[in-house]
Amino acid sequence: MTVRDIARPKDELVTATIDTPIQELAKMMEDRMVGSVIVADGDSVEGIVTDRDIALKCVGAGGSVSEMKAKDVMTEKPFTVDANTGVYELFRKMHEHGVRRAPIVDDGKLSGIITFDDLLVLLEDEMHELSEIVRAGSPPYTPA
Repeated sequence: MTVRDIARPKDELVTATIDTPIQELAKMMEDRMVGSVIVADGDSVEGIVTDRDIALKCVGAGGSVSEMKAKDVMTEKPFTVDANTGVYELFRKMHEHGVRRAPIVDDGKLSGIITFDDLLVLLEDEMHELSEIVRAGSPPYTPA
C-alpha cells in the first residue's frame, strides 16, 4: 500500500499563499477543523503553518497578529513525501523528521496530505478488521 492509497486528496486540502494573514489562516483551520494549512504557489509546496506555529510564533512571541502573514510563521520547504512511498516507509520518515503531517507530492506537484491522526484512524480500522478475523475463529470471550 502506498501513501497515494491513504492520503487525503488535493481537493480536501486547506491551502493559502505566503501573503495570507494569520487571522485568516486561523479561521480557515477552525472552519475546516484542521490543524494546518499548506502554503502553496500553484502546485508547489512553499511551506506549512500549523496551529502550534500560530500559538508559539504569533501569540507566544507577542507579535502583532493583525500584521503577520503566513510567510512570517510558516515552516519553509517542509518535509514532503512522494505519493509512491510505502506506508511503513512513511511511518519511518515521519518519525525520523519528527512531524505529525506530511504534504504529499506526485511528480513534484502537491497532491494531498497525510496526518498522524489519519494514520491512527487507519490503523484502528485495520486492527478492528483483524480482531474480527480472530473472533470468527475463536470461542466467545466472557470476562470473569
